[in-house]
Amino acid sequence: MPLHFPPAPAPALRSVLTALGSPTAVREARTPALRAAQQPATPELPLPVHVLDRLTPEGVSATRLAGWRFLIRCGDHAVAAAETVLTADGWAFSHFFEGPYVASTERALRQAETAAQAYQPRLLSMPSLYMLTLWLRSDTSGDGATGHPAPADVLVPLAPAPPGIASHRPHRVADLLPLLTHRLRTGWLMRSPA
Repeated sequence: MPLHFPPAPAPALRSVLTALGSPTAVREARTPALRAAQQPATPELPLPVHVLDRLTPEGVSATRLAGWRFLIRCGDHAVAAAETVLTADGWAFSHFFEGPYVASTERALRQAETAAQAYQPRLLSMPSLYMLTLWLRSDTSGDGATGHPAPADVLVPLAPAPPGIASHRPHRVADLLPLLTHRLRTGWLMRSPA
């Protein structure tokens, strides 16, 4: 089934296109692959980036939209990503980056395209676990900016994943969030004073 990418805000895409067209922004980016690209760089596959700040004892999560990420393609694969953030003046380009999450995101999206069900892809960051997942939302009608992980949604941990969690192995939210909640509680207890 195809993935239903939510439409990125037009100002977010424009800010990335402007940054890609700026020799200064590209030259000063910490992305050697982007600077060395011989083919035109194009932003593709817009993904809303949600942050999961906390898990409740019931495993219900609260998320917030932190930005939009675009994979930057040169030729047949992504060489970098561009991040945008919401400012008081609207969506603005934040930075370019490269590293393992770029290739891992591209791989997870290719895997998701072979799923029997249609999904809306998003990214879900869990800073307290140092974890980033591809969030495959079963409700494909949303705008990408709102919502929280539903039990039937799928999370695919991106590489590198935290110890004990396999990268690129899809998990239903109903199965993975209780494990993560337990991990957070255990970590919190280990850090608390005796």
